Amino acid sequence: MDTTKYLKIGDKAQFTKKITEEDVILFAKISGDDNPVHLDETYAHGTMFKQRIAHGFLVGSLISAAIAKNLPGKGTIYLNQNLKFTAPVYLNDTITAYLEVLDFPKGNQVVLNTVCKNQDQKTVIEGTALVIAPKNIILQKENQTSVNQ
Repeated sequence: MDTTKYLKIGDKAQFTKKITEEDVILFAKISGDDNPVHLDETYAHGTMFKQRIAHGFLVGSLISAAIAKNLPGKGTIYLNQNLKFTAPVYLNDTITAYLEVLDFPKGNQVVLNTVCKNQDQKTVIEGTALVIAPKNIILQKENQTSVNQ
């Protein structure tokens, strides 16, 4: 049985993961993105990054993990995500995806600010997401409570 949870504007959550070589190799296999900047050290050395970098969408997927695990939580459905990639992520960087509730536009929809930072607190991704909260989430907006239908 699902436990009722309350969600209000300003609520925050995060999820942290170290991006390993294995993650990059598996993501390349799963996605089909075998760009040598991700997989070939010699090639990557000749790029502006000077070393291999992680796939942007691999890093962006940490936002999805934060949403599913923490905010709003299990059962959340993605409707939209915009991402701006602001800095590279290198192998063995530790990335934290930060979420903050911004708004409840209609029904059980939730707008989230989404930011990923590396271990040095440098922003590597920023954007927003629109999700549908699961039915066990009660949305609280400005002294109003909306129960999801």
